[in-house]
Amino acid sequence: MADVTLTIGDRRHVVACRDGEEERLMKLGALLDSRWADAARASGGMSAERTMLFIALLLADSLDESERRPAELAESHALDRVAEWLEDLADALENRSINA
Repeated sequence: MADVTLTIGDRRHVVACRDGEEERLMKLGALLDSRWADAARASGGMSAERTMLFIALLLADSLDESERRPAELAESHALDRVAEWLEDLADALENRSINA
C-alpha cells in the first residue's frame, strides 16, 4: 500500500491506495482541487464538508451530461452517414444520366 497526500482547497488529505495507483489518485485529487473555488463560492464558504458536497454535485452533473452525450453523438454520426450515402447516391445517379 502507498500513501498519497492530496491537497484539496486549503486542506491536505493523506489517502492510502494500492501500489501503482498513486498517479491516478493524484490526478483525481487535482480534479477535485480544480473545482474547489467554484464549489466554495456555491456553498457560501460555510464549511469544507459543504464545499466537498458541492464539488460532488458539480462532478455528478458533469458525469450525467457526459453519459447523455454519447447517444446524441451517435445519432448525429448516423445522420452524417445517411447524408453522405445520399450524396453518393445522387452523384451516382447524376453520372448515370450523363453517361446514358
